Amino acid sequence: MPETVQESGADGVAADAEEQLTEGGSRNGEGDRASSSEDLLVREGDIAGDYLEQLLDLVDYDGDIDLDVEAGRAVVSIEGGDDLEKLVGPRGNVLESLQELTRLAVQQETGTRSRLMLDIAGWRADRREELADLGRATAERVLAEGEKIRLQPMTPFERKVVHDAVAQIDGVHSESEGEDPRRRVVVFPKP
Repeated sequence: MPETVQESGADGVAADAEEQLTEGGSRNGEGDRASSSEDLLVREGDIAGDYLEQLLDLVDYDGDIDLDVEAGRAVVSIEGGDDLEKLVGPRGNVLESLQELTRLAVQQETGTRSRLMLDIAGWRADRREELADLGRATAERVLAEGEKIRLQPMTPFERKVVHDAVAQIDGVHSESEGEDPRRRVVVFPKP
């Protein structure tokens, strides 16, 4: 990152201003907060990667772990071996459980609650596309028929994807109803 270089004036104001500038070039610690937030997310990813690597070793599965930061959260993906689908389970149930265990491992190390997202064998990416299609198709059907439609119960991840897809269609809106694990999306025509 570029550093700020200034000559100090007789009153030392330029030197003080330089000391207040962070590496990101902002004042009052804003860059420090953004940088420390990014650093925490990278650290979360590293902790999660180590935890998941140990898990893969225990079950003797092959897989490559990829760490990233997207939309203010650490994202950990495991790609590779043929056995990985067993770590996804039916409808992603095992994946959801592994994500929670990984979040707890991260929380134990960092002392803060993690919003880490785990994907295995591209399951979440594929599911996101499938759910976005379902949300759009349901919204179009509600527009055509003028009646609300209740979808099957979904996880929070799944509901968010459907809500986002429905929000892109004019003339409809969606809400969640019920309690987990039976919480579902309902798509309504706008009055």
